[in-house]
Amino acid sequence: MTAHPLHILKTVYGYDAFRGRQAEIVDHVMAGNNAFVLMPTGGGKSLCYQIPAMARPGMGLIVSPLIALMADQVTALRQAGVRAAALNSDLQGDERHSLWRDISSGALDLLYVAPETLLRPDILDLLHRTPLSLIAIDEAHCLSQWGHDFRPSYRQLDALVTEFPDTPRMALTATADAPTRAEILSHLRIAESDAFIAGFDRPNIRYAIAEKDNPRAQLKRFLGAHEGESGIVYCLSKRKTEETAAWLCDQGYVALPYHAGMDKAERQTNQTRFQREEAIIMVATIAFGMGIDKPDVRFVAHLDLPGSIEAYYQETGRAGRDGLPSDTLMLYGYEDIALRSRFIETSDAPEPRKRIERQKLDALLGLTETAGCRRQALLSYFGDHSEPCGNCDTCAEPPDMFDGTIAALKALSCIYKTGERFGQAYIVDVLLGGADERIAQFGHDRISTYGIGKEHDSRTWRAILRQLIALRLVNVDLDGHGGLSISEAGRQFLREKPVLMLRVPAKPQATRGKSGRKPASTTLPEADQALFHALREKRTELARAQNLPPYVIFHDKTLIELAAARPGSRSQMAKIPGVGEAKLDRYGEVFLAVIAEYET
Repeated sequence: MTAHPLHILKTVYGYDAFRGRQAEIVDHVMAGNNAFVLMPTGGGKSLCYQIPAMARPGMGLIVSPLIALMADQVTALRQAGVRAAALNSDLQGDERHSLWRDISSGALDLLYVAPETLLRPDILDLLHRTPLSLIAIDEAHCLSQWGHDFRPSYRQLDALVTEFPDTPRMALTATADAPTRAEILSHLRIAESDAFIAGFDRPNIRYAIAEKDNPRAQLKRFLGAHEGESGIVYCLSKRKTEETAAWLCDQGYVALPYHAGMDKAERQTNQTRFQREEAIIMVATIAFGMGIDKPDVRFVAHLDLPGSIEAYYQETGRAGRDGLPSDTLMLYGYEDIALRSRFIETSDAPEPRKRIERQKLDALLGLTETAGCRRQALLSYFGDHSEPCGNCDTCAEPPDMFDGTIAALKALSCIYKTGERFGQAYIVDVLLGGADERIAQFGHDRISTYGIGKEHDSRTWRAILRQLIALRLVNVDLDGHGGLSISEAGRQFLREKPVLMLRVPAKPQATRGKSGRKPASTTLPEADQALFHALREKRTELARAQNLPPYVIFHDKTLIELAAARPGSRSQMAKIPGVGEAKLDRYGEVFLAVIAEYET
């Protein structure tokens, strides 16, 4: 396919104009230049390489990390009339031979391939004999050892620089801080002048973070605003994943587990159901997500602290890829901080890597404890900026602050006087003058800090200690016992006694998930909502008949536009965003018939 980029945008994808920096990037690559593209999930990053790949002579070579992700993208492209295919280890016999013939004959616009497959000598030899329009490396943060998802196979992709020196190279990601960006540019020899940073903001996502109080009750309240919608719940362990999925099923939800310890076929079955059915909750470890291109994930919840701000940003970014309103919730507690610290200190990573990981954890804890706008804190980490967003929990309900200087001094003194070896629960009991037999056994009912903290309840003291840990005034031991000790910064605080403002812990009901958000279809007048649901039912019917995810036919956003505009002809339907020529030919009459039934 050789055509003008705007013509491809309209005829293939059904859009009249590029968004943001898309046009600038496409023109840059069309001229034969390399490009690094950082664009938020849902910002249209794929079009930045797909359109120039089709518009330039030759075949576009797309490096992608997962077979599932490649399959999803190829399916969507074929539905839009694009000649796309994936080369991976799952292909057998005739399928593989047929694909090789298509590559050799120039019958493909786009070829997706995993890095491990791409770098095989026989594949490189074939590609050297195939005219290439460009090489695009998607999820490029996987290349950086400083990134949150480093993959050694990606590091070897710098061989492409010498293998194909005259072919434009693109590196694309939604998640990369400054060190990660610098490393990608260096390894792929892409100049800083060829970098396009389109920002990190996802304004359609509402961010909420809360202390763990009763995690299951908090999750259930959050899900109350998402009846009939699909979402992801992240857990840190395989066991918790299984148990949470079973509990959600007992609560009347359709929930499926996903983790690396499951049988591969069972994992694939669950992933396929999540992609192709409505109102499915996937309860998963971080092993799930990158291979999912599902645009209508309406919520993401973390029941445990993620590994870093990059991981949190990427995982929450799986919500609302279609641009419609979506919610996130992260629950965390003292144990999460200790566990994440333990992961870092007991890893085999060299000290420079551990130092980076500690800094990343500190930044994440800063995000959890901020009294300001979550979005501002999140974007600031990536060097981006925002006004207070009005669409996060701290903007909606600004937390109360109090002068925590005296409370901090009491807590630190109690930790010191009990020997700097007891955990959070024990320190709180001593501060409250508890009758625990261990307190009497150790003689801690006779120290000066016994019972001096009765002005606060146990929830408040837990929150105070958690904030002192986040501020690095208190350390948590990493041998599995969770004992608290005073850091050097904490000792300096005891000496200097500066004013310390702390957050008042939110009341448990504050995590009700009361975003005020209603299903996306309710943005339509009531008279159009019945048509929207009828269009959705028709889409599901068509998808099942072809064994496809419904969203590769049309996104919800397109169905909302159809329900609002009610086109009465092919030419009118062609004006709806997201309706390209191939989809109009394939589905136009069917959806026009549904719309006609609702005309009055």
